Amino acid sequence: MKITREARGRVPGDGIELAFGYWPGRGAPVVALHGLTASYVNFIGIAERLAGRLPLLGFDLRGRGDSDKPDGPYGMAQHARDVGAAMRAMGLGASIVIGHSMGAFVAVALAAQDPQLVSGLVLIDGGYVPATAAAPNQSPNAALAARIAQLRQTYPSREEYRRFWRSQPHFPPEDWNRWLEAFLDYEVGGESPVQPKASEAAVRADLGEAFEREAIVERLKSIRVPTILLRAERGFTPDQPPLFPDQLAEEARTLVPHIEDHKYAGTTHYTIALGERSAAKIADLISELGQRLTSAAG
Repeated sequence: MKITREARGRVPGDGIELAFGYWPGRGAPVVALHGLTASYVNFIGIAERLAGRLPLLGFDLRGRGDSDKPDGPYGMAQHARDVGAAMRAMGLGASIVIGHSMGAFVAVALAAQDPQLVSGLVLIDGGYVPATAAAPNQSPNAALAARIAQLRQTYPSREEYRRFWRSQPHFPPEDWNRWLEAFLDYEVGGESPVQPKASEAAVRADLGEAFEREAIVERLKSIRVPTILLRAERGFTPDQPPLFPDQLAEEARTLVPHIEDHKYAGTTHYTIALGERSAAKIADLISELGQRLTSAAG
């Protein structure tokens, strides 16, 4: 089955409305949750590589994309309440939930708060922080600060926005593709000029919770469903160390002993989801997890 343009719509969350995208398939949809400044289009490559085996439903979290952008509250628990309310509004039961970066933390919070809505977890380069969080002047946080500042900038057109990112090291030339262009086109609003849709206030509020390790640890300890951790080989750019080195994966395993760990060579924090190198592999893993869950239920 060839996947065509996804369906788009809005659905009630926890007192707000969330925008969503839906790619068709058979059976209950995989629910996809994006990162700190991103949108549901982050999963376009994975959805297309699922090739109709499973449908994929991606939400724009509050404060991002085309979802409502209230003054607050924010935080992982609030995003999880939004997603749980949206899933119920759409009549969804237990689903495979995948999260990239911050979305992995939201997925874990959803599994802890609403375990009946989660049959399996796929955590992509996120979901856990080290015992000693990185100092503010270290590269991951410097990169985040630069990204937040970039949310204030405007660009003459979507073409110029794409050109800006094509000049950056985050997406090597060999990884540039139509999925990435679709992601960048959706990421900005307006006609001329255009500006990133993500709310800076929302991003800052969520980032303030990013290293609340005690809550994260307790949520992870509560997970009982099959859980897969997918890690990029490099950080935000190809010259940076990974956000999830082997040691961090081992720490996560002490909290979730049944976690499956996969590291993808030749990927960054961004291209692990949007690049050709791993989108097909991730789609295959999700499909296999769906088959395992179906067999177990039968």
